[in-house]
Amino acid sequence: MAVKTKARTDIRPFTVEIPQAELDDLRTRVAATRWPDKETVADQSQGVPLATIQALARYWEKEYDWRKVEARLNAVPQFMTEIDGLDIHFIHVRSKHEDAMPLIVTHGWPGSIIEQMKIIEPLTDPTAHGGNASDAFHLVIPSLPGYGFSGKPTASGWGAEHTAQAWTELMKRLGYTRFVAQGGDWGALVVDQMALQAPPELAGIHSNMPGAVPPEIDNLFQSDTTGANDAPGKLPSNLSADEKRACEQLNYVWKHVAYALMMATRPQTLTGLVDSPVGLAAFLLDHDAASLKLISQAFDGKTVGLSRDDILDNITLYWLTNTAISSSRLYAENKLSFFAAKGVSSVPVAVSVFPDELYQAPQSWAEQAYPNLIYYNRLDKGGHFAAWEQPALFTQELRTAFRSLR
Repeated sequence: MAVKTKARTDIRPFTVEIPQAELDDLRTRVAATRWPDKETVADQSQGVPLATIQALARYWEKEYDWRKVEARLNAVPQFMTEIDGLDIHFIHVRSKHEDAMPLIVTHGWPGSIIEQMKIIEPLTDPTAHGGNASDAFHLVIPSLPGYGFSGKPTASGWGAEHTAQAWTELMKRLGYTRFVAQGGDWGALVVDQMALQAPPELAGIHSNMPGAVPPEIDNLFQSDTTGANDAPGKLPSNLSADEKRACEQLNYVWKHVAYALMMATRPQTLTGLVDSPVGLAAFLLDHDAASLKLISQAFDGKTVGLSRDDILDNITLYWLTNTAISSSRLYAENKLSFFAAKGVSSVPVAVSVFPDELYQAPQSWAEQAYPNLIYYNRLDKGGHFAAWEQPALFTQELRTAFRSLR
C-alpha cells in the first residue's frame, strides 16, 4: 500500500547565496556577446537601440556588483514555504507597530521582488518616512511561481487564479485573519482573482493596472492586433474624452505586444534567453515604450526614477535564477484578459492611475468594473513599474487607499 507523504506547510528561512563562479560566468558571457547591426531608424520603433544595450552590457561586465543587491535582499527576512506542491519564496517584514495592516504585494513581468524593495521601509516603518503609526503595514512580498527564487511549475495549472488562492493560503499560514492585497501587471490580475474568490480574510485590494475596460471594447482591440479589423472605427460613439484616450492607448498596446504573444504561444522557443544574458536583457527591457525610454535614459547618464543598478538588479535576478522561460509560461497559462473588467463586485477596490501606465483607466470605467470602488486617483508622474520608479508616490497611494479599511 502506498504511503501518502504529508504536505509541507512549514515556513523555512531563506538566504540568497549566489556562487562566485556563476557571477564570473555571467561576465564572461556578457563580454562574448555577438552584436547585431544598428537599427535603421533614429527612434526606438524597432526595439531596444543598439547603443542602449551596448551601454548596459559595458556596465554589466565592468562595473555592476550583484553582491550589493544580494546584501539588501539578505537584510530583510526571507522565507520559503510549500503551497500545493510548489515552493513559494517571499519577503515578510512585520512592522514594529502591532496594529499595522497586513498587506501582500505582487509583482509582474518583467519584474520581480526587486520592484518592491524601495517600499518596504516606508510601508512598515512610516514614522521614519513621513507617515504616522496608523499608516503602518505588515508586508508580504512573494515571488510569483516560476519567478525569482520560487519553485518552477513542472505541469500546467499555475495561472493567476491558482496564484490568488495560494496567496490567501500564504497569508493565513502567516497568521493573518484580515489583510489587503496590491498588484500591478500580473499582480493586478492576481488581486482581481483574489477579489473574485472573495475569501473572508480579504478586506480589500489595490491595483495600479486595473481590469476596468468594458469587455466589448477590450474584445475589439484584442481582435485587431494587425489593424485589419479597424477596431477604432467600431467603437461606441458616446465615449468621453478620457475613454477615447484610453482606447487610443489600448489600440497601441495591442499592436505592440509581440513579446506577450510569443510567451503565450511558444515560450519554450525562447531558449536563447537562457543562453545569452544580453539577449535576455534586451527582451526584458522592451516591455512598453515609456519604460524603454526611461531605461534608455539611465544608460545615457540621466537617472530619472530608475538607475542602472535598479535595472540590472532585476535582469541579473532573472539570469541567476534561470527563470526566463519558467516566467514566460505564466503567459501560456493565462486565459484571462489583461485589461477587461472581471466582474469583481463585493470586495472594496482602490485604483491608482499613473500617466505612463499601459493605459490610463478612466474613473467611469473603474466605477463600472468595481461597484465597491473606495478610492480612485490619477497621478502626474510614474509608469508601469510604479513602486520601483516612484516609491514615495506609490507608498502614499497605498496609505491613502487603504485608510478607510483600517
